[in-house]
Order: sequence, then C-alpha cells, then structure tokens
Amino acid sequence: MQVHITGRHVDITDGIREHVYEKVERTLVDFPRIEDVRIILDLQKLLYGVEVLVQGKNIHVEGKESSENLFSAIDEALIKAERQLRKLSEKKHEHHRHPEH
Repeated sequence: MQVHITGRHVDITDGIREHVYEKVERTLVDFPRIEDVRIILDLQKLLYGVEVLVQGKNIHVEGKESSENLFSAIDEALIKAERQLRKLSEKKHEHHRHPEH
C-alpha cells in the first residue's frame, strides 16, 4: 500500500508525516486490497481541510473533514474512509441468502 501526502498551503513536517503513516497503518490494516492512499491537506483561512482518497481493486472511497486542528481533521477523515470501506466489505460478503422454509 502506497501512501501519498500532498499539502496545499500547508508545510508537511516530519510530525505530520509520521502521524499520517501511523494512522493509515492502524486504520486501514484490515483491508488487504487497498493499493493506494492519497491524503490531501489544505489550509483555508483558519480551517484545515483533509481529503482521503483510498483506491484499490474495485475500491474507490473518499473521506473529507474540516477542522481548526489539523490532526483531528486527519483522524476524522480516516475514520470516515474506514467506515465506507467496512460498508463496502459488508456488502460484498453479504450473499443473497434465502430463508429456508
């Protein structure tokens, strides 16, 4: 799994980079088919915007969050992406089971 971090009007420090890698590894470890994770950090006036794009085989999920705190915005965006991935996973594993009479 490759992780790409892009900063728009934000300098990406080593602390931010470590936080992102640690959170991505911890949050998305249950999904082996993920090939690429892109995290876009943006600063608009006083709000940090974070966009998480997760791509893999037959997977495309986006999580967006805005906050005054960059780290909490990163965490919330990853939680949203993870929730969508779990929902996709459940849909794929739910087979059409017919109740037995």
